[in-house]
Amino acid sequence: MARPVRVDVQDGWYHVMSRGTDRRVIFGNAREHEHFLELLEEMVSRYGVKLHAYVLMRNHYHLLVQTPKANLSRAMQWLNVSYGVWYNRRNERVGALLQGRFKSVSIEGEGSWALLASEYLHLNPVRVKGLGLGKRDRKAEGLGLTPPPPPEMVKARLETLRGHCWSSYLSYAGYAPKPAWLTCGDLWKRAQHDKLSPTDSYRWQVEEPLKAGMDELQTFGERMQQAVALGSQAFLDRLRRLAHGNRSAQPALRKWQRLLSFAHVTAVVAAQKKEPWDRFRNRHGDDGRDVALWLGRRHCGLTLAELGAAAGDVSAVAAGAGVRRVEQRCRTNKKLRALLKTAERQLLESET
Repeated sequence: MARPVRVDVQDGWYHVMSRGTDRRVIFGNAREHEHFLELLEEMVSRYGVKLHAYVLMRNHYHLLVQTPKANLSRAMQWLNVSYGVWYNRRNERVGALLQGRFKSVSIEGEGSWALLASEYLHLNPVRVKGLGLGKRDRKAEGLGLTPPPPPEMVKARLETLRGHCWSSYLSYAGYAPKPAWLTCGDLWKRAQHDKLSPTDSYRWQVEEPLKAGMDELQTFGERMQQAVALGSQAFLDRLRRLAHGNRSAQPALRKWQRLLSFAHVTAVVAAQKKEPWDRFRNRHGDDGRDVALWLGRRHCGLTLAELGAAAGDVSAVAAGAGVRRVEQRCRTNKKLRALLKTAERQLLESET
């Protein structure tokens, strides 16, 4: 099997995840958590990386890392080997502790991409079925198919989030002091709201979705799990150029190459409707634009805000509403289902 693509970029941002072999526990007690944090501090000093966020779960961990020296692979190899050797000696075991190579997703450092990645990372402790945020629950909630969570559920979610002490969220939200080796300033600035302190702003940014819908973060999380890079079209194009010629990276690189432009999507929809995009785009009662937004969400790798802008001065909220309308209408509208099926087939042919 080909290895995942590694494009080490100077000042690149990455979401990094590593899991225990066979999903086994890798952090079984406080001392093991503490030692991993000690290694994170040493990694920052030794390799000159910036650690923007982290969360340690029982059988895996997530990091948001920036690499001024373009040395992610070296830093992560040292971290995983160092912890694995220490853990095995402590627990008198042999064999690989962590499952294969670490997974990394390149994140665009500009705009809101890194901020969304940090929110997704910090919400890991509450994305569980018992808190109404299992995979199916999040999808249904994001599509507006469930009522807002009751007060007692919101309280349980917030208590779990704030009580997970092995996460940088407590520093970001002002619940705990910030260690010197954790970089918070960049994301505090991006989360800043008028008249709120940096910690209050970030806390609102992360906790507010727990009280209502998680549409944007749910979609972002799905893309995070499947992608090798997340960012604007210009950012993805730059990574394609950097990775060009890396044969071992071709299977993963093709994921980037399969992302289609929104113009390609609108051309397919226009062909199905047998009229130009500009003619039906803003027509009252026409579902053509919503169909294009729904297809774009699946095939273009764009945020709702970017989809709305590409569709013509449509807000992120309106774009999200359009996507949900298509989801809901598909259940009863056979003609719409047939149109989507044909358009999907054409887009999949384009991707391959």
